[in-house]
Amino acid sequence: MMYLLVIAIAPVFIIAIYFYLRDKYEREPIQLLTKSLIAGCVIVIPIMFLERFLIYIEPSFFPDFHAFYTAFVVAAFSEELFKYLAFILLIWNNKNFNEKFDGIIYAVFIALGFAMIENIMYVFNYGAEVGYTRAITAVPGHAIDGIAMGFHFGIAKFYPRKRKIQLVYALIIPIILHGIYDFILFSKMNQLGIIFLIYLVYIWLIGFKRIKILSDVSIYRKIVKKK
Repeated sequence: MMYLLVIAIAPVFIIAIYFYLRDKYEREPIQLLTKSLIAGCVIVIPIMFLERFLIYIEPSFFPDFHAFYTAFVVAAFSEELFKYLAFILLIWNNKNFNEKFDGIIYAVFIALGFAMIENIMYVFNYGAEVGYTRAITAVPGHAIDGIAMGFHFGIAKFYPRKRKIQLVYALIIPIILHGIYDFILFSKMNQLGIIFLIYLVYIWLIGFKRIKILSDVSIYRKIVKKK
């Protein structure tokens, strides 16, 4: 049991530590990061209820619609919506959200909290091998969705003229990224295997690019360099 738990949570904490260290100019308080992680864990409960409801009302337009609906509506919409709401409630008006890069850090920690509970459920139900696979796919995938969400939250917070559209992007872009990821998996088409790998590499590269963009324009960068 302990072995499975370690497999489930290890990738979450490895990624969390990476992002904490990546925030090199003005690190966020551990207490608020912990609250963000816990918030991500807590939202699993309402997400489960919403997903069950959406499954119940699933339309039957045509057979192939099932994978799309499950990926984009049941999974991506439900999960990203509550991550978004958690960020708004916990972080948006917090005094520690004082530069654009902070949006990425807090959104990623919320996403990792959700990923941890989801990973525990998968690993305990399906075994260690699933945990190994998810450690390099699903868990980083949630972090990348968090990067996208936090990137647009950061822009929205500090560019008031762009706020409305950026707040929309903060929800829509992660839903699209998440939905495509799940749709490829849910389609269960062998020929999509290589596409899935290409897509993983693509979203990782885009994620790292977004990190660099906001890290490079940190308002604390010049202060650190002067010291």
